[in-house]
Amino acid sequence: MDPNRLKGKNVLITGAARGMGATNAEHFAAQGANVCLGDLDLDEAQAVADRINAAGNGKAVAVKMDVTRREDNAAAVAATVDAFGSINVGLFNAGLNKPRFFMDIDEDNWDLIMGVNTKAMWLGMQETARQMIAQGPKDFPYKLINVGSIASRKPLVDVTVYCTSKYGCLALTHCGAVALGEHNITVNGYAPGVVVTPLWEQLDKDLVEIGFKERAGQAYEDIANNELVIKRVSYPDDIKGTASFLASPDSDYMTGQMIHIDGGWCIQ
Repeated sequence: MDPNRLKGKNVLITGAARGMGATNAEHFAAQGANVCLGDLDLDEAQAVADRINAAGNGKAVAVKMDVTRREDNAAAVAATVDAFGSINVGLFNAGLNKPRFFMDIDEDNWDLIMGVNTKAMWLGMQETARQMIAQGPKDFPYKLINVGSIASRKPLVDVTVYCTSKYGCLALTHCGAVALGEHNITVNGYAPGVVVTPLWEQLDKDLVEIGFKERAGQAYEDIANNELVIKRVSYPDDIKGTASFLASPDSDYMTGQMIHIDGGWCIQ
């Protein structure tokens, strides 16, 4: 790993207190980036920031944010700029899932998932791009990175709203790339499959609760054995290299792309 690959990059990561967000924050900082960790759980986000600062490469700050609120997204962008002088990269990682079968979906379930997974991404992209445009050409190209999902390619009957939200992430990536290209802002994303994180650990329990699986751990096993070319589920360490590639100069000529990191699920 090049300790200077992301040197000079100032990055905002949402949902950064745990899981893929925390792993990406530490990985980016190890390559020289300065990172603002946004999360509703400020204590956990601050603990990640403390580890980054103790490691002594990139710097980190933490900020409490509700990603579904425009003012919190604007404040997180401002905190990044206040701490590091500018913002070069926005990584919109915050997400959640709460499974329901199609006929059991209600408005609360819809609004919760669409709010965190899709509305929040749109708000984050807008507020970050607004600051990037104001900064002008000195730090070109700017980069927005969206965390999608295999669920935008696979209709999964137990998580219809989640699938819908991740189709929205894909559309935001495509439309954002077209809309923001004139400002030298690239928009790309990556789409994991099953990643062992707190989100998936809760989902595993929820799938038993709604009767879709019989026991804890069965969802992991069934997907690994029946859906994946690489016969194991993934971990945040499997994802972080693609995330840092999209933040680095190596991807400067890419835009509007969603890279699948799914163990081959989308080709099965």
